[in-house]
Amino acid sequence: MLRALPLPARFSHPARSLLVVLLCSSLPWSAAAAQPAAAASAPVLRIQGSNTIGAELGPALVAGLFAQQGLHQVRVENGTAANEQRVVGLDAQGRQVVAEISAHGSSTGFVALQEGKADLAASSRPIKDNEVAALAAQGDLRSPQAEQVIAIDGLAVILHPDNPLRALSLEQLARVFAGEVKTWEELGGRGGAIHLYARDAQSGTFDTFNELVLKPQGKALAATARRYESSGQLSSAVTQDPAGIGFTGLPYVRKAKPLAISSGESQPMPPEPSLIATEDYPLSRRLFFYNPLQQPGPWVKALVEFAHSPNGQKVVAQNGFIAQEVQAVRVEPRPDMPPGYLNLAREAQRLSVNFRFQEGSALLDNKAQRDIERVLAYLREHGKLENSLVLVGFGDPKQDKERSTLLSKLRAMAVRRELAKGGATFREIVGQGDALPVAANNGEEGRIKNRRVEVWVY
Repeated sequence: MLRALPLPARFSHPARSLLVVLLCSSLPWSAAAAQPAAAASAPVLRIQGSNTIGAELGPALVAGLFAQQGLHQVRVENGTAANEQRVVGLDAQGRQVVAEISAHGSSTGFVALQEGKADLAASSRPIKDNEVAALAAQGDLRSPQAEQVIAIDGLAVILHPDNPLRALSLEQLARVFAGEVKTWEELGGRGGAIHLYARDAQSGTFDTFNELVLKPQGKALAATARRYESSGQLSSAVTQDPAGIGFTGLPYVRKAKPLAISSGESQPMPPEPSLIATEDYPLSRRLFFYNPLQQPGPWVKALVEFAHSPNGQKVVAQNGFIAQEVQAVRVEPRPDMPPGYLNLAREAQRLSVNFRFQEGSALLDNKAQRDIERVLAYLREHGKLENSLVLVGFGDPKQDKERSTLLSKLRAMAVRRELAKGGATFREIVGQGDALPVAANNGEEGRIKNRRVEVWVY
């Protein structure tokens, strides 16, 4: 069966009824003139892994690439099994060009890479140490050349639309999904016994939820939770169950009600695009392609570059995820802000990107290295390259308050060095120490998240 590529209703678009590929075909891309050679029978590209990516975003990106490369009659077909699809197009000689996408969970992508059954692994969580070791023969998959952040997503905790509950802390959330909190009345709501809905064990969505919510609290998912391979099916089930609660990727919230989530001392944050883009929202996460470094095929290289390009990021946004496009946003002043930061909120705008660092290092992580170029492109386009920038560094608490402030300023200076190479000049470099945490500092994941650099422009 053929089908159009859907644009989720939550993220409306004036051309929603058009195929993503029709939009993409009208957008210029420099690689279009260097179309990889088509194969007549075997698939030119095989992607396995995350259901979050593979259900809609992966096919949309491949279809966009096919259209950009000059293929015509591009379409998406259902595969021979559930959660499997084919993207098909015709080249100038009328030969069929096919890509295959299997979306059975992030861990299956790395297994497929190891077994030679995939050219790219799609993952909704970072690669694990044992997976890096198992794939060592294919290069360092944590290197900037192999690990590709293609989009930002937020895990949304969802309820039935009529549930009156508005917010939960990560601690409360862990106790709910561990089965320790058994009724809605214990949370100040109503509805009797809580029904739990979760993704299956192969899912990167579940891995992310486990790492961000359950494990830091020393909890495990209750055996009573109903498990799903498909995010869409999980969301539909919660929407139909007044006592249900589940978690899913942002595009799959659909008709369900998302909760605001707090971590540590942070304010409860709803899964809003601006908070997810900066990765301040407690359950924000990155979506990845992982490509082997040993002899990647031309279609692998082309898809990676297309996914990072402005056109590829438009496809990301059209499919309900958060594109890595830099924008300036107003921040609402709050009384808990330090005085200097409060003045920034009143007079300047914050860019929709945070710079973060490799674990245990002062080096920018893989996403941040690409974000340097995105920020510079924004500054050039808006005439703000000279003397408009303020960099604000943050960190986690240290025994010596002054050391925390110094380390946060040094992080800001590391970003300053990279932006200065592109011609940027600065109004001010500020270190705010451990102020305004966005995550709890009682675990390493939270401390890493708090070690960040914000970019503000006048």
